[in-house]
Amino acid sequence: MNAQIGHLTLEQARAQLAPWPHRAPPIGDAEYAQRLERARGLMRAQGVDALLVTAGTSLRWFAGVPWGGSERLVAMLLTLEGEPLMVCPVFEEGSLDAVLRIPAGKRLWEEHEDPHALVAQAMVERGARTLALDPEAPYRVQVGLAAHLGATAITSAAAVIDGCRMCKSPAELALMQQACDMTLQVQRLAAGIAREGIGTDELVRFIDEAHRALGADGGSTFCIVQFGHATAFPHGIPGVQHLRRGELVLIDTGCSVQGYNSDVTRTWIFGEADAGQRRIWDLERAAQQAAFDAVRPGVTCEAVDQAARDVLEAGGLGPDYRLPGLPHRTGHGCGLAIHEAPYLVRGNALPLAPGMCCSNEPMIVVPGRFGVRLEDHFHVTADGAQWFTPPSIAIDQPFA
Repeated sequence: MNAQIGHLTLEQARAQLAPWPHRAPPIGDAEYAQRLERARGLMRAQGVDALLVTAGTSLRWFAGVPWGGSERLVAMLLTLEGEPLMVCPVFEEGSLDAVLRIPAGKRLWEEHEDPHALVAQAMVERGARTLALDPEAPYRVQVGLAAHLGATAITSAAAVIDGCRMCKSPAELALMQQACDMTLQVQRLAAGIAREGIGTDELVRFIDEAHRALGADGGSTFCIVQFGHATAFPHGIPGVQHLRRGELVLIDTGCSVQGYNSDVTRTWIFGEADAGQRRIWDLERAAQQAAFDAVRPGVTCEAVDQAARDVLEAGGLGPDYRLPGLPHRTGHGCGLAIHEAPYLVRGNALPLAPGMCCSNEPMIVVPGRFGVRLEDHFHVTADGAQWFTPPSIAIDQPFA
């Protein structure tokens, strides 16, 4: 097709897969200690005595424990004074020790015991009366804690956790940069093997294989591949599609490196674009650039969203969420979670600050015909923004 699309055989693409040569270092012990102190400072500002972080991305951020949540309570209790306490089933202690990255005491519980009572008792021992609870904690945890602490003693820890996690450190930015670089290479190879008749399922399998070969934590964290009319659905539709000339291809995928995520979307034409496809693609790229250009410290998240919408409305799309136009927010934060604060959306008056990382993806949907999404991430710098991945050049040149 050209030098970027349809120019590789599967064998040629696989020959370019090898473990990533420049790997970012892991988060160090000193940074974990700084995170705990940052949380304590925000706890004092919020007027709470204790913070409970349950299994999930925030527990990984604070303690290095990469476990997802389950019906058994695994959590870190942080008080204003004293070492953190890990609440964990007794039979999981050895597994916890193998991944824990911070010095911590333990409160272990047997299967018949109530772990929420252990949290309450530890708070009494530390003189803590108010608890900020991880907003991602299951409702059953809030109910279990309220039985011992009283519902009024529990508040949301969103301000503490988001306040800690939103602004990435240089070490975090390096891990995200590696993940983004790897996914962009996978996107290049996926475009390279496009051919008439190829199935979306074949591309999904190749993308997963490629992420694994490059050294991602475990294949693709997600993968959306859509052709033609299916590109008009932001998160795709079920079933296998087979590629035909003149169709748009939308590939949205990512991986993780030591838990830190990439999320890159490319939309390009297989064959020759018609005038309508080209016009919408060009508007999409202009809106993405306008959002990027609006970024600087102190600018609100909603102002970045509006900058993209202004371009689309000037082009005759929308307004607001009306179609044809942009049916969702312009972007989301990214880090240990693929979607996390801050969100580039109307109504979010949060000012941007250096280190914040967001996607920039003001997708255009033309119902019944096609959609175009270009997604690259940026991080806020002292005087603007910096791309993790260079944006697309043209509808038939998806890579810089």
